[in-house]
Amino acid sequence: MNISVKSEYALKAVFDLATQYLGTSQAAPATTPVKIADIAKRQKIPQKFLELILAGLKQSGFVDSRRGAEGGYLLARAPDAITVGEVLRAVENIKGNSRLQSDDPFSDIWSRVDSAVSDVLDQTTFAALARSWQEKHTHYVPNWDI
Repeated sequence: MNISVKSEYALKAVFDLATQYLGTSQAAPATTPVKIADIAKRQKIPQKFLELILAGLKQSGFVDSRRGAEGGYLLARAPDAITVGEVLRAVENIKGNSRLQSDDPFSDIWSRVDSAVSDVLDQTTFAALARSWQEKHTHYVPNWDI
């Protein structure tokens, strides 16, 4: 599956905001905005391009912004309420099945492949993705002190 660089960066930006959100108290939503420069640095995204992507994500209702010296971006919804599939569809402006329904021996299999990919993307939330990533990169070192 090929996705555009813009979509890849959008996913990384939402992922970054999700990890920041989950780093705060689970009882209340994250209220500390994240600066564009910080996201760009952590995710290795050109800052000017990220500004355009975040503006689009804001328009699509995935992020909110705050102005001022303490301003930045934060998720508009909890990361467990945002799926990878919905962000991809919003960024790529995908309305439905992009494959033409033709009468060939592969049309049924391509339809099933599209459905399987959509199912995986639509069942993967940014909260689950962030937790999985954190678990993979957190190494437990036993402490044998007595």
